[in-house]
Amino acid sequence: MEMRMRASEDIEIGEDITPAIPALCFCLNDSFVSSHCSSCFSPLPSHHSSSSNPFHLLYCSPPSSCSLSSSTSSAAADSHLLLLLHSRPSLYPHGDSSDLRLALRLLHHSAPPPLSLSRDRIAGLLTNRHKLMTREASDDDEFVARIRSGARAMAAARRMRDGLDDVSCCDHAASEYDAVLEEEATALCLVITNAVEVQDKSGRTLGLALFCPSFCWINHSCSPNACYRTLLCTDPQTAPSSSVQGKKPLRISPYSCGCGDEDNQIAGVVCSNESHCYCGPRIIVRSIKRITKGEEVTVAYTDLLQPKAVRQSELWSRYRFICCCRRCSASPLTYVDRALEELSVASLDSLSSNISFDTDKATEKLTEYIEDAIADYLSSDDPVSCCKRLEHVLAQGLSDEQLECKEGNSQATYRLHPLHHLSLNAYTTLQSAYKTRTSDLLPLCPERDEHLVEAFNMSRSSVAYALMLAGATHHLFHFETSLIASVANFWISAGESLLTFARSSVWNEFVGWGLPVLNLSSITAHKCPKCLLVDKFRTIQLDSQVQYADFEDTRRKFLVCVTGFTHEVWSFLVNSCCYLRSFKDPIDFSWSANSKFSSFLEIDARSSSTDMHGCEVEEDSDSGKIRIYMFQLGMHCLLYGGYLASICFGGHSSLTCHVQNIVDGE
Repeated sequence: MEMRMRASEDIEIGEDITPAIPALCFCLNDSFVSSHCSSCFSPLPSHHSSSSNPFHLLYCSPPSSCSLSSSTSSAAADSHLLLLLHSRPSLYPHGDSSDLRLALRLLHHSAPPPLSLSRDRIAGLLTNRHKLMTREASDDDEFVARIRSGARAMAAARRMRDGLDDVSCCDHAASEYDAVLEEEATALCLVITNAVEVQDKSGRTLGLALFCPSFCWINHSCSPNACYRTLLCTDPQTAPSSSVQGKKPLRISPYSCGCGDEDNQIAGVVCSNESHCYCGPRIIVRSIKRITKGEEVTVAYTDLLQPKAVRQSELWSRYRFICCCRRCSASPLTYVDRALEELSVASLDSLSSNISFDTDKATEKLTEYIEDAIADYLSSDDPVSCCKRLEHVLAQGLSDEQLECKEGNSQATYRLHPLHHLSLNAYTTLQSAYKTRTSDLLPLCPERDEHLVEAFNMSRSSVAYALMLAGATHHLFHFETSLIASVANFWISAGESLLTFARSSVWNEFVGWGLPVLNLSSITAHKCPKCLLVDKFRTIQLDSQVQYADFEDTRRKFLVCVTGFTHEVWSFLVNSCCYLRSFKDPIDFSWSANSKFSSFLEIDARSSSTDMHGCEVEEDSDSGKIRIYMFQLGMHCLLYGGYLASICFGGHSSLTCHVQNIVDGE
């Protein structure tokens, strides 16, 4: 039986669908247990977090509501599990134990049998045990082994909590497993299926939480009409007396594909299992499209900027279902999914899309090459090597000899579409790697020398890739509006990069007369009379309703403004990057929707052999104008990203407030 949630009324874009829903249970990740309150997730003072027992859970100083609301029994099980895994690491060699500790808390707080409706659900939440524990013979056994070893560790921790010295359940053979550890395994399967990561304002994941069926019965779609965000109790929106949240009812209701009495019994859990704990995290669901009354409300369980095959693989691996949403069922593939996986093969003498090649194998080898370059950068912090490798594969592709994709003597080169999901990953990494390289070089630049020139070139390459990423994903957003959350983040990142570069003091080393310091203390100083983004951003921050027609008009006017500013600065930004010089405009990808990208490859093949970072910095009077245009472009990107973020997460979300603080110069 499949449970779903549908709209109880018509809902416009950018509206809260639920109030702030409290968590049923929650826990910190292992790495934050000794530094954060286990109830409210707030960081603790250093002197408070120093404990004689590193396996004890910590809380805000008593007599706070955090320490008073904690359960001695569930906290003891947590501590015993941490101690057990520390003394016997081989018991659960699968990393962080937060999912195990969350499952222990669920067992402590949930109604014991026979009050539970069935072993398929606990507190109304689907356990998914029959799918997760019955893996096909062709599947890797590691997933099932993780559940089984986790269940054994959980059972041992419960026995230690209850004062029983015998923890022999840790050593049960697989044949005895189901009868002895079924309860623990079922709870762990539920956590794997339903748990949500809880993040702080910086986007760092602090822990996990389980929420009631009002949220967990919202199903997945690769073209969802809603998104969600978690809140900590330090957020004013989470307060039970909040006037903002007090006016926002639950605007969705449950229904099932079945029609029996059990369906109605389970549906009643939505109203009966709400938590009354105000210390832990909460979650809010918000519309990102217009939703009509009776329409199913859906969210995304996976990254929507991945092609269909990757999304399906991830969903099957974790949840054991095949998505049949509108986007996945489209035949032929939607334009977005075609672009996210498109490759081109070129022979040595000519370009052709008719050369036969193994697309899956080519994609696999290209993925390995790019992921290896990214992994090297993340592990060794070597941005130079990473940039060279990524720009090589973007600009020149890889030969069939390198990829081992083709037999015979004919030579061919395989290249990624500029909108391919691997290209997008490469842009993200290149933005970060060039920024890191700039930070490494600047301390070596006491005066104008080759290090300063290189740092300046690296900095503008980082900005160029940020703008390229924002423009590319915004083009895909035009065809698939459910990408709005990702696009908001990319525009904000591009805006921050542009503003930081425009305000950098390094400019003064190259431009003798410099740039007058602009007033950043007042948002009105940056108001554009054409797109009025400042006013739009201010209005939506007040949680005013967004009409779809107004949303489309704002998007259209923004593109007009940002395209004009980009034309003024793009050639300057990409001067030292041959791959990006192949693009006349990082905003307009309309050519890719109407034709193959062979013309792009022809241009790129002629330019990719030159040195990528040997260009000198231009010194002329236009540099001052370029810097001003860059500042104005950055403000537009930042405000538009904040506008989209307000639609996704609300005007008081941490991301929207982050944008507001930058714009106001605080």
